[in-house]
Amino acid sequence: MAGGSAIRGSRVGAGPMGEAERGATAPRFFVSYYCANGHETRPSFSIESNAQAPEHWDCTRCGYPGGQDAENPPPLVRNEPYKTHLAYVKERRSEEDGEALLDEALAALRARRGRR
Repeated sequence: MAGGSAIRGSRVGAGPMGEAERGATAPRFFVSYYCANGHETRPSFSIESNAQAPEHWDCTRCGYPGGQDAENPPPLVRNEPYKTHLAYVKERRSEEDGEALLDEALAALRARRGRR
């Protein structure tokens, strides 16, 4: 005796998915964005919600920023690497200031220990 399901080979949600089951799609407009690698991305935006297309859109193929002008795509934005605490300190102080602070701290440490 064959056991199993009467709807073998099927899964929940399977079947024809047309507008009769989902409902009518909202009216939309498409905007083309072009990245520096020449890729075109065409996201859609709703007309009913008065959505305005953004000036830039990330390329779905390479991740570069895309613009609406195919001849002049936006350049790749360079991310600054992570800065260490020392790098931030060096931005605020010169080498001479650092030497003076080090000498002052060493003098205070030696005074506490009883050495000079």
